[in-house]
Amino acid sequence: MSTTPPSGTARVLRAVPDAPQDLTSGVSPDDWEPPVPLGGGRDVPPFPVDALPAWMADHVSAVAEATQTPPDLAGCLALVALSTAAGGRVRVQIRPGWDEPVNLYSVVVLPPASRKSAVFKAMTRPIRLVEKELVQQAKADIEAARISRRTAIELAERAEKAVLAADAASRDAALEAAVNAAMDIDKTAMPIVPRLIADDATPEAVGSLLADHGGRIAILSAEGGIFATIGGRYSGTPNLEIFLKGHAGDLHLVDRQGRESTVVEEPSITLGLTIQPIILDNLGRNELFRGSGLLARIMYSLPVNTVGSRLARPTPAPPHVADVYESRLCALVRELADWTDPAVLPFTPDADDLMAELQDEIEPRLHPITGSWAHLGDWGGKQAGLTARLAALLHLAHHEVGWSGAIDAETFVSARRLGDYAAAHALAAFDRMGGNPQIDDARTVLEWIKRTQPTSFTRRDAYRANRGGSFREVADIDPALAILEDHGHVRLALPPDRRGPGRKPSPVYFVHPDYRSGPGQFGQNGQNP
Repeated sequence: MSTTPPSGTARVLRAVPDAPQDLTSGVSPDDWEPPVPLGGGRDVPPFPVDALPAWMADHVSAVAEATQTPPDLAGCLALVALSTAAGGRVRVQIRPGWDEPVNLYSVVVLPPASRKSAVFKAMTRPIRLVEKELVQQAKADIEAARISRRTAIELAERAEKAVLAADAASRDAALEAAVNAAMDIDKTAMPIVPRLIADDATPEAVGSLLADHGGRIAILSAEGGIFATIGGRYSGTPNLEIFLKGHAGDLHLVDRQGRESTVVEEPSITLGLTIQPIILDNLGRNELFRGSGLLARIMYSLPVNTVGSRLARPTPAPPHVADVYESRLCALVRELADWTDPAVLPFTPDADDLMAELQDEIEPRLHPITGSWAHLGDWGGKQAGLTARLAALLHLAHHEVGWSGAIDAETFVSARRLGDYAAAHALAAFDRMGGNPQIDDARTVLEWIKRTQPTSFTRRDAYRANRGGSFREVADIDPALAILEDHGHVRLALPPDRRGPGRKPSPVYFVHPDYRSGPGQFGQNGQNP
């Protein structure tokens, strides 16, 4: 990611008093750096690998090196793997009256050919191994149930025939036996083949998977097709409800034709996806996704792309590092696989104090007028909860045995680092998706610049050409111009002091040489003569 100059530090060009006409010439093209794309110029931090437990951090670093991918991808998938193990089986209690499920929705944004599949395989392999074990262990139970059910059906059929053949004296007894035999069929329902992971599933199928598998399922995919599916690709009608409830753990009722209704008390979905930048752009255009709160539930990651700087012969991942990762994660998945009542992990008082400090820091950022997170208050309002979930997952990962104790302050500090990482990347993601109205306004002015191609223009010119919408008064355009200035698309030139009567000159902006078509002059609505 390119680094955005801090607001207020943009370069200012001062015109010399005896040559105000030079304002139209700007500066040499050699003096300009490439402009930073709007919405893609935030200086996002790298993934804090050392916030993870050592056995997990070592594997994340090894996989990132071996695949020549950013550590963010392996790091986020490591957290997703923990979420898959613990989702629906563990809750975190910050303080009495406030507890959270621990499942995560994670989306990593990377372009094509980023070796996403290789990293997915390396980070989720232990989960798939345990899933195969569970399937193998269930085979005997499934076969026994199949035989029992077939036997019950045959006995019921015989009992029914006996009713038809019985005389009047024995018919009532035969009928009672037939009814009992028919009811025995329902007692031999077929067990479900265990599933921990799904990929391309419709919302209806996800609801059924939750009902069949103890209220939890993980949707893991190296692509982002699930967003098109829940947006109505197959049905023509968007269906987000199960994914909203599956993050919060809200009651979900499943009604299926030919079967009794099923109640999922606390549905838990883990979402681990890598998507291409164009899909992120499309998410921002879907008003339902944003308006429903779906996008506010996601932990975003927009890592630096390594394509173009990868080594042909990187250091292979040490086998023992992968073995330790596999052993520790498999053990956790196995231990929690059969849990029904979720374990509750409380905060220590010290950890709760740190959480209160975080909440006090977040609150002013959410102010609808002055808050720096006002444009993504829906996401920011969930950051404390996300940090609590991360703390619980780290606590599980840190304790090979005896993890049922309280979450301490040290673990919270590590979770806070991951939460701060998530916040910075969420700001970048929502900037790109158009979640920041000021960025949208800057894009409007930039489109005008690209269309008219002036060498320079005044603040008044920009306002007149884009009046309406967000720009009701001249001052309304100032934030957009400041963003364009910070991103290097324009530069402010201060004209010489003007003394005497008359209106104060409107500030002048030079346009980046990439957008210029000719000599141009300001004062004509930004149009070239």
